[in-house]
Amino acid sequence: MAVSFLDRSHSIAPAGWSRWLIPPAALSIHLAIGQVYAWSVFKPPLEESLGLTGTQSALPFQLGIVMLGLSAAFGGTTVERKGPRWAMFVSMTCFSAGFLISALGAATAQYWLIVFGYGVVGGIGLGIGYISPVSTLIKWFPDRPGMATGIAIMGFGGGALIASPWSSRMLESFGSTTGGIAASFATHGVVYAAFMTVGVLLVRVPPEGWRPAGYRPEAARSGALITTAQVSASNALRTPQFWLLWIILCFNVTAGIGILEKASPMITDFFADTAVPVGAAAAAGFVALLSLANMLGRFVWSSTSDLLGRKNIYRIYLGVGALLYLLIALTGSSSKLLVILSAMVILSFYGGGFATIPAYLKDLFGTFQVGAIHGRLLTAWSTAGVLGPLIVNAIADAQSAAGRSGPDLYRTSFYIMIGLLVLAFVANELVRPVDSKFHEPADDNAVASTGGER
Repeated sequence: MAVSFLDRSHSIAPAGWSRWLIPPAALSIHLAIGQVYAWSVFKPPLEESLGLTGTQSALPFQLGIVMLGLSAAFGGTTVERKGPRWAMFVSMTCFSAGFLISALGAATAQYWLIVFGYGVVGGIGLGIGYISPVSTLIKWFPDRPGMATGIAIMGFGGGALIASPWSSRMLESFGSTTGGIAASFATHGVVYAAFMTVGVLLVRVPPEGWRPAGYRPEAARSGALITTAQVSASNALRTPQFWLLWIILCFNVTAGIGILEKASPMITDFFADTAVPVGAAAAAGFVALLSLANMLGRFVWSSTSDLLGRKNIYRIYLGVGALLYLLIALTGSSSKLLVILSAMVILSFYGGGFATIPAYLKDLFGTFQVGAIHGRLLTAWSTAGVLGPLIVNAIADAQSAAGRSGPDLYRTSFYIMIGLLVLAFVANELVRPVDSKFHEPADDNAVASTGGER
C-alpha cells in the first residue's frame, strides 16, 4: 500500500487541481533541508565539547554538500522516473535519520557518527529532496519557470532563517555539552520528519498534455529563451554549455558558501578587536540575516530573470558579487554596516544563482529531462561545498597560527573568491545556443512539450 501510494501514477493531479498547491509542497521539503545553512550554529559547541578545529567541525557540512551533489547526480534520472512523491519520501527518511544518527554520535562523543549521520545519510536526503520538486514545478509553470523554481528553492535558502534561532534556543535550553547537542539533533530529526510529510501528501504531477489556461508555447519562444529544442541528459553532458554552467554554478557557490559555512565565527572574528565586538547572539542574528538574503534572492532574482534573461542576471550575480567582495576586503572592520550589507547582497546572488540555474537549463536543453540534467549539474555544488569552506577555514586557521586576527584572517580568502567570480563571469559570456546535433528527434520533442515521459 505504501509503495503504491508513492508511485508516480498515484500522484497525477485530478481535473481542477490548482497548480498553486505545488509550491507549498515543495517549500515543506526545502524549508526543512535548508537547515544545512545553519550548521555554523553547531560549530562552536562541537569544537568546545569535542576539541575540534574549525576545519574539522566543518566536515559534516562539507560532506553533506558533497553527498547532495552526488545523490542528485546519480538519482536524478530515478527521481524523474518515480516522481516527486517518492523522492520527497526518500528525502524525509534520510534527512531525519541523519539527525538521529548524529544525536547518537553526540551522546557517545563519537564524532565520526555525526560526520556519517549528518554528512552521508542526511546528505543523501538533501540531494534527493533538493531536486524532487524542480522538474515538477517547471512542468506546472512553463510560463514562469524562474518564478516557480525560485519559490521552492527560496525555501532551501530560508531554512536557516528558522533553524538558526531555533537551534540556538535549543542549545541554550539543553546545554552546549555533548548531551545537549544530542538532544538538539534528535529534536530536529523528529520535527523535520513531521514537517516534510506535508510535502509528501500534497505534491502532484500534471496530467499528460496539461497546460495553464491561456499559455501558448509559441509565444514563449520569443524573448529571453536561448532554444526551444529538447536535449537528453546523456547528450547534455556532451555539450560545452553544460560544462560552462558547471563552472558558473561551482564558482558562484564557492564564493557564497565559504562565508555561509563560517558566518557565525567569521563575524565575531571580524570585529573582535574593535570597540563594538559581536557576541554569540548577534552572530546567530547575522546567520539569520544571511539566510534571509539567501532566501529572498532566490525568489526575487530568479523571478527577475524571467524578464532580463538568464545570461544577463548571471552577469549581475558574478560581476557585482566580485566588486562587493573587493569592497569588504578593502574596508576591513571599519564599517560593520557595510560588511553586513555587502555580505547580504553577495548571499542574495548566491541564492539567486541556485534558483535561476534550473530555468537556465530549461532555456538551453528544454524540459525533456531537465530534472536529471539539473541533478548532474549539482556535482558543481558538491565541489564548491568542499572548496569554499576549505579555502576560508584553512586560510583562517593558518593566519590565526601566524598571530593575525580580525579581517586579516579572511582577506586572502576574499581575493581568491574575487578571482573565481571573474572566471565564472567569463564562462557565462561564452554560453551559446546548443548545437542542433545534440537535439532530440522531432517526435521526442512533441512528447516532451506535453510534459509526457518517454
